Amino acid sequence: MSELARLRLGVNIDHVATVRNARGGIYPDPLRAARLAEEAGADGITAHLREDRRHISDADIEGLAASLTVPLNFEMAATDEMQAIALRHRPHAVCLVPEKREERTTEGGLEVAREENRLAHFIAPLREAGCRVSIFIAADRRQIEAAHRIGAEVIELHTGAYCDAHAEGRFEERDAELERLREMSTFAASLGLEVHAGHGLTYDTVQPIAAFPEVRELNIGHFLVGEAIFLGLGPAIAEMRRLMDAARA
Repeated sequence: MSELARLRLGVNIDHVATVRNARGGIYPDPLRAARLAEEAGADGITAHLREDRRHISDADIEGLAASLTVPLNFEMAATDEMQAIALRHRPHAVCLVPEKREERTTEGGLEVAREENRLAHFIAPLREAGCRVSIFIAADRRQIEAAHRIGAEVIELHTGAYCDAHAEGRFEERDAELERLREMSTFAASLGLEVHAGHGLTYDTVQPIAAFPEVRELNIGHFLVGEAIFLGLGPAIAEMRRLMDAARA
């Protein structure tokens, strides 16, 4: 498989930290998970430092920034605090995501169109620092156009609605969501944006998304951490990699 065609896999290690924090100790170590993910074929590591620090901690980000040999994708809310942390560590990529204190996980994409001016000014210093700026958004033309206008280099399409519809047996809705993701992947690429995708992807749902030629990277975390309980992290990642490559071929 050529390097151009190869689909990258970013492994999100947030929920290794969730398990660690459940006991308030130091195990399992997210940095160890990141190293294992690298060895298993991950092309990058994703970590979301939430405002409430419910899983990933500041120390985790510091350790990842210092020790990774693959790119770090630093997910964060568009706040002054998080901007300062990103500028201090200067990760390979910064992905802006919406955040609500009461949510269990990220619900939907960032509202870019309504905050276009603020976000344009927010990402400017990040780009100047050498970070690739990505915006986590719904598969919506208006949001994609706004992300392009503010100077984002990458968009990550939220695949949660597609995955939820599949899991709940709502197959007509699933297929409609998949078609929307397909169309918006093509549209975003036509604007010159690099297209990533993620949220809720599993072995059962990854291949239709991996088959989109415009998608360059998938970010997957919760499912892989869950599968690691049964298979081990390395084999869980290797199986995801195999399915992605098969879909790409």
